[in-house]
Formats: sequence, C-alpha cells, structure tokens
Amino acid sequence: MPQRTAVHTDIRPAAQEDITELVRLRALLFEDLGGAYFNPPSGDGGWRDALAVVLKDQLAAGSTRILVVDGDAGLAACAIGSVEQRLPGPHLPSGRVGLVIGVVTDPAHRRRGHSRSLLAGLLDWFREREVARVDLYASHEGEPLYRDLGFVDHPDPALYWRP
Repeated sequence: MPQRTAVHTDIRPAAQEDITELVRLRALLFEDLGGAYFNPPSGDGGWRDALAVVLKDQLAAGSTRILVVDGDAGLAACAIGSVEQRLPGPHLPSGRVGLVIGVVTDPAHRRRGHSRSLLAGLLDWFREREVARVDLYASHEGEPLYRDLGFVDHPDPALYWRP
C-alpha cells in the first residue's frame, strides 16, 4: 500500500467556476464505485448536464456545502454534504440530518489527506447546523477513514425503492 504523504490541505468552498470540475470528479466517483447500479448500461451521460444545473443551484443554497481542494490543473478533490430537515423525535431532537453525498479525490492526488481534511470541514459545518446525525454510504476504500472519524454502523435497516 502506498504511504500517505503528509501535506497541509487547503480546503475552500466551491464556486460557480468549479462546476465543470465538480462534474468531472463526480463522474470519477461513479467510475470507482462501478457496477450496474452506479453505471447502468442504459446511461446516456445526460446526467452530467443535469448535475451541472443542480450544482449551480446548490452552490447558492444554505442546505448544501461543497468543499474543494485545488490541484495543479483543476480540482484535486471535493466533498459534498447536505442538511435535511425531518420531523424531530426522541432519537432525532432537532430533526436535522446531515448527509455526506460524496467525497472523491482525483487519482493523481490521492493518499495526501485531502479526503480527511474535506470531511473534517463538512463535519464542522454539520456541527454548526446542529444536526442530530450524519449519514453516508461508504465505499470499501473509504470505510476505514470514515470509521476513524467516528462513523459507526447505522442502527436502522436500509431498504430502497425505485419507481
């Protein structure tokens, strides 16, 4: 396993001019995850245009945070998080749930601590918004980092439905 290079990672909020790079990194994430769920055979690539539109809107929304690390020619890494307001309950006093939507680093910039720095920035943002819980779906490669930062198995069984 390659050794991690210790470097200081400067993170910043994403800006409108980062949208093309954010779409590129999101596509890398799906390529890394693989399989028919993330890369359906009928996929036509039109999702990238739709993603660019949504990212533009989300950059202006207070319920989404997109953090990036600059690389030599484009973005080295990004992390996206959102806050959803649900109904409060005894297990969810504020009703606010954070979701880490994705953390991805360009292959040329991996093993430098970018994901850890970006995720730490997102966790600070979630704390500021007093979320009761932060959820994420971890890849096999990312799971050790998330567990190291305090993420544990979710107590609820997860099911999903696609119309």
